[in-house]
Amino acid sequence: MTPEDAAATDAVLRHFVEASFFNRRPDKIAVAVSGGGDSMALLHLAAQALPKEQVQAVTVDHGLRPESATEAAMVARFCGTLGIPHATLHWTGWDGKGNLPAMARDARYTLIAEWAKGQGIGGVMLGHTQDDLAETFLMRLGRASGVDGLAAMQTRFDRHGLTWVRPLWQPSRADLRDYLARHAIPFVDDPTNEDTTYDRPRIRAALPVLADLGITAEAISQSAHAIAAARSALDHYTSAEADRIVTIDRGDVLIPQRSQPPLPLEILRRLLLAALRWVGHEPFPPRHMAQINLDIGLMQAGKHTLAGCIITQKDHVLRITREHNAVRGLTCPTTGIWDHRWQMEGPHAPDLTIRALGEGIRNCPDWRETGLPRPSLLASPAIWRGETLIAAPLAGLQNGWAARIVADFHSSVVTH
Repeated sequence: MTPEDAAATDAVLRHFVEASFFNRRPDKIAVAVSGGGDSMALLHLAAQALPKEQVQAVTVDHGLRPESATEAAMVARFCGTLGIPHATLHWTGWDGKGNLPAMARDARYTLIAEWAKGQGIGGVMLGHTQDDLAETFLMRLGRASGVDGLAAMQTRFDRHGLTWVRPLWQPSRADLRDYLARHAIPFVDDPTNEDTTYDRPRIRAALPVLADLGITAEAISQSAHAIAAARSALDHYTSAEADRIVTIDRGDVLIPQRSQPPLPLEILRRLLLAALRWVGHEPFPPRHMAQINLDIGLMQAGKHTLAGCIITQKDHVLRITREHNAVRGLTCPTTGIWDHRWQMEGPHAPDLTIRALGEGIRNCPDWRETGLPRPSLLASPAIWRGETLIAAPLAGLQNGWAARIVADFHSSVVTH
């Protein structure tokens, strides 16, 4: 590469970083730096492309390898040469159980967000590349993911009250290694990237073989972004149909299965998943087989339980309601938000709590007149003083209390 070509390439990389927040760049930005090549290149580019007083760096030391502390110290030293403040955060949450990569990833987001808010930082840069997008696509393909799973990871998203961006999603990992070499930037190779007991290293090893067949990281990334565009269209029509046909009946979601014009099955499926997510407050949709079992249960019995919800089918209308067993032990002060959706209004007192109505329905003689099914009322919010039922507004026992939804369903239909 000639000096002119190198300068032009560097300018393009800097532009990716400079434009990553579009026209809404926060006053302070953090770069998440592990010490690996991708994040070290991003750190150097941020120092070149952005005002240094806006930039800080942060490293999460998971403490899972003896070298991790040394690597964090290397990042700190390099930040010193750039004139950028650096912080090292420590994770001690691994107990040897569960999915380590997923838990470590979630810990990084949480720790960085907590630190960033204390620093007045509004945005965080992540060093994911085109290769990361391709690897994620192939991993999800192996899990038989649908459109939502195969869509490219978001290049800009909000989480934990911060904006996160992936400025380098277009360059390849090789492009960044060339950049590191041109600027003599130190970096480390994490040995876990070669540990084939995990999915991603196995996928990474397979990419060169696929490239020989013409299935390159660039081609995979382009396909993932095309699928993301298709998902966006599906989201648009799902949201529009939610506004048109879905109704909320005192916390239950009602979805007609027949409408004019008739809906594609995929839109109906998305509406149902949105209802399960809103009522059951699960972070992820049910697995594919669980969705198949739901369809079978509805066909055979007209009723099925899934994701903390009861789904019933009557007169071609699906009713999604909270399952009593899912909230049986859930309690909070009367001034709190119960089950992520309900707020109670009435004569609050410190000895009162909100709990599910449950068998307290026996003390609500007018519950049938409400028109709500009994299972819906069992899982509805009620006011208790110890074991004494004080009020159950949805079951017709007001006693000066009212219950209202504070989480809008229609605005929650599209979420990733």
